[in-house]
Amino acid sequence: MNVLIINSGSSSIKYQLLEMPSAKIICLGTIERIGSTQAISTYKTDTHKVEKTYEIATHKSGLERITSLLLDTEMGVIDSTEEIDAIGHRVVHGGKDYVDTTLINEEVKQKIKSLSPLAPLHNPANLEGILMAEEIFESAKQIVVFDTAFHGTLPIKAKKYAVPNILFEEKRVQAYGFHGTSHKYVSEKANEYLGNKNTKLISIHLGNGCSITAIKDGKSIDHSMGFAPSNGLIMGTRSGEIDHSIIFYMVNTLGYSLDEVNELLNKKSGMLGLTGYNDLRDIEVEASKGNTDCILALEMNAYRIKKYIGAYTATMNGLDAIIFTAGIGENSSLIRQLVCKDMEYFNIHLDDAKNDLRASSLREINKKDSEIKILVIPTNEELEIAKQVYTLLT
Repeated sequence: MNVLIINSGSSSIKYQLLEMPSAKIICLGTIERIGSTQAISTYKTDTHKVEKTYEIATHKSGLERITSLLLDTEMGVIDSTEEIDAIGHRVVHGGKDYVDTTLINEEVKQKIKSLSPLAPLHNPANLEGILMAEEIFESAKQIVVFDTAFHGTLPIKAKKYAVPNILFEEKRVQAYGFHGTSHKYVSEKANEYLGNKNTKLISIHLGNGCSITAIKDGKSIDHSMGFAPSNGLIMGTRSGEIDHSIIFYMVNTLGYSLDEVNELLNKKSGMLGLTGYNDLRDIEVEASKGNTDCILALEMNAYRIKKYIGAYTATMNGLDAIIFTAGIGENSSLIRQLVCKDMEYFNIHLDDAKNDLRASSLREINKKDSEIKILVIPTNEELEIAKQVYTLLT
């Protein structure tokens, strides 16, 4: 069975074509910096590796680019779209209705659309990917895996807000949690590595979107994002945790409209608002040149993560390992160093030499005498989605 995975982020698309159930990768790639004139397209097979820069304005354009690569006469891997048996889509917000892998129909698509106000950077792009895939790959089964599903185990004391009960009971206002596919995958890999399923883990997913999860005995019990994927850690363009009084001040005193506030907090804040850059690679380069805004932004980013580590260690009454994953978590030795600095009280001791080494597999970067393991685990949401798609269809 050939399963194509389409994993759309707020400004990127990751994709893999896998042969299941062997999980053999036929091809894989990414489209990064969607919305810019310098979007980066990568494509890799056993015999070809291509990286080019294009103007890719929308996720639709990105998906068209991916399709053209799959069908390319020289380096493509399929002769016809009918060779794709199933397409697995990552969708960020599934609300309360969807906690399992689901075959896509009109009802599912309408639900994804209705939840777009709660995930404005993601659900619209996710839905666009589904519609495009249905149009291009007409014979393929379309399957969706929801990011919120892994966090269905959040206890009520963690997911309920201190607002009138009617909002929780009738209006479904609660913390849902996100990046669940990634947190699930890396936590399972960590448990395999540690040889123990009964663990206390903190999984830190750092990309353009960032989140942190407390995982006890394989289950998510607390998470930094909430009702929508905008709370918690400082992100590429999202503010993360903010005093809600600021919103009322911006509207009532400064004259912003609610739409302008929403746009500002989701698309113009975070690292972009602090530095003028939303790509951490650019920020680290500028910081190395002495850019004080970039230096402070990196410190703020790490400080916010450290606060959550402390909170979740208390929540679980202990900690076995910290996991760094996703684009920044896997590749930024500087962020890992800033996060783990001055954490001796928690028996967290980073080995700087190990931290500076680059690798594409799971690795341990703590000192030998560190009671807490510090793990860098490359996430593979695409493989996790493919497994779930295959399981559903068979």
